[in-house]
Amino acid sequence: MKKNNKKIINSANRTLSRELSSIKNLKSTFNTNFCEAVNIIYNTKGKIVITGVGKSAHIGNKISATLTSTGTPSYFIHATEASHGDLGSIKKDDCVVAISNSGETSELNNIIQFTKRFNIKLISITSNSKSILHKNATVGILYKKPIEACPLNLAPTSSTSMSMIIGDCIAISLLELRGFKSTQFKSLHPGGNLGKDLKNLNDVMHLGEKMPLAKLDEKMSKSLITMTKKSFGCIGVINNKRQIVGIITDGDLRRKLNSKFFNKNASEIMTKNPTLANKSMLVGEAINLMNTQKITSLFICNKKVPLGIVHIHDLLRLTS
Repeated sequence: MKKNNKKIINSANRTLSRELSSIKNLKSTFNTNFCEAVNIIYNTKGKIVITGVGKSAHIGNKISATLTSTGTPSYFIHATEASHGDLGSIKKDDCVVAISNSGETSELNNIIQFTKRFNIKLISITSNSKSILHKNATVGILYKKPIEACPLNLAPTSSTSMSMIIGDCIAISLLELRGFKSTQFKSLHPGGNLGKDLKNLNDVMHLGEKMPLAKLDEKMSKSLITMTKKSFGCIGVINNKRQIVGIITDGDLRRKLNSKFFNKNASEIMTKNPTLANKSMLVGEAINLMNTQKITSLFICNKKVPLGIVHIHDLLRLTS
């Protein structure tokens, strides 16, 4: 079996190289036609109907799912089934996106004719500018015909990768145009690891007496005991309005520890204007913020009044 390993690895590397080469050619695809197609979809009042046959159908299903989950309602129709009644589900306010590497897939003909008859916008994704599909599309997204990774240049491999990436680029362009928010994404992905990563801090923070807090004039001898007991590696310093105005971390202790340390007030040791979060911040956003700021604990506040605290280990356990 081991004697085959080198052959397998060489084959995988050739496939990767061919597909990467094809993908790099996609930059020329993102032109005015691509922009027009995205704008048509953006302004569509109905739904986005994705269609295709064979491997393109599988890619179409994925593109449709990505569009729907990122704020552009979409559904998939297999081109063959469309000719057996499914055309009835396409409405005048919809937009059809047809995927075909050759652009000459005969099963697409009825959908093409249907869009013409009822003046429905048709967007093509193909590599053939002379194809029936491209010529009859409202706007055509063209990509350079690739060499398939298959050594026979037959099995759809490079071409399907290119189609999928075009679909992803359309979906993300629309997401950004719509200002699609992470909270909206959460409502569409309540399960799985995405759902965990999209929980609000409000759902996972430690509350009440678990928060390590000290007053401005509190002696460090007392603050250090609280800090050790609460085990967050920090203590929030609050003013007489219970607003957090500073934070003392393990690093502050090491940097400022001396013979007079224990008699100093918390206000003399704290770092002012610490990074704070609000309760609606998502777990994924909080992890990113904490990594960026190089901090391990984060107070969740409302107008600087602490509501709770999270440690990065809590969040990493939640998303693992």
